[in-house]
Amino acid sequence: NEVLKMNLFGDSDYLEKLSLKGDPLERLEKVVDFECFRPTLNRIFKYDLKNKSHGGRPPYDLVLMLKILILQRLYNLSDDAMEYQMIDRISFRRFLKIDDKVPDAKTIWNFRNQLSKSNRGNWLFSAFQEKLESQGMIAHKGQIVDATFIEAPKQRNPKDENELIKANRVPVNWTKNKRAQKDTAARWTIKGNERHYGYKNHIAIDTKSKFVKNYQTTPANVHDSQVIGVLVDPDEITLADSAYQNQATPKGAELFTCLKNTRCKSLKADDKMFNKIISKIRVRIEHVFGFVENSMHGSSLRSIGFDRAVLNTDLTNLTYNLLRYEQVKRLNLKTWR
Repeated sequence: NEVLKMNLFGDSDYLEKLSLKGDPLERLEKVVDFECFRPTLNRIFKYDLKNKSHGGRPPYDLVLMLKILILQRLYNLSDDAMEYQMIDRISFRRFLKIDDKVPDAKTIWNFRNQLSKSNRGNWLFSAFQEKLESQGMIAHKGQIVDATFIEAPKQRNPKDENELIKANRVPVNWTKNKRAQKDTAARWTIKGNERHYGYKNHIAIDTKSKFVKNYQTTPANVHDSQVIGVLVDPDEITLADSAYQNQATPKGAELFTCLKNTRCKSLKADDKMFNKIISKIRVRIEHVFGFVENSMHGSSLRSIGFDRAVLNTDLTNLTYNLLRYEQVKRLNLKTWR
């Protein structure tokens, strides 16, 4: 309790040192007006200040709770770990603008669960996307598509139960409580001799600015090329790897993919040069995945169920765009123009 009562003004020396060291959360707070999310949060939670109840303990501020979820996704923390870090780290408390009233793990879980059930986490992504569009940060002069795995908690089911799950059926002997602990939407797949279990985050990024423009969440066994039709914008050049070769795209979205060898025919010199040119631009989407894996501590899922996996993807792509926005502002980049 004594730690919770500690006033941030008493930590001014430490906060000043954090600022001199370049606190990334302070930089993010300076360039992003998180109040831009309040109207969207109010619509999602149907929160009306005029009609709110005056009984019981007042709820935590919606923008505060969203910022907590963003911190969780940035540092890949569980609910309990997030509660501990808010108590322990003054940089977290400064970013969240809290002192002695820290939401506990159950409160964090409940907020995220309500947001997940609403299936409207993408509204938050769209709200910030509108801000990027209004500032001209999305060039609309080309797009790149690719996908990455979201590793989920592995399910240990008997073979006969797995066969039913693959057929989108639930074993009749599963109780209600057991069903709540089983993820029937996640799937196994193999890529490069490595087995993956969970989901995929399919994204389309703006070629110039590297902001995520659109995304889709699917089980891990869905091939990358199956969602390109809903990912890309029409009337823009689309770049992709060889997995997307010969796939249909919306009218006007011209697709260029890397070429691949066939069993009886190797690539000619001109084809190899073409691949080299495409790869030099297409590699920008790997920068996005690299940032998620390294700076955001990986793309994984602690919860079970498709709706929660979708929210995890919503928060991953939103958090990446927020941090990319801070980087663009701080470095005064002009690459989108």
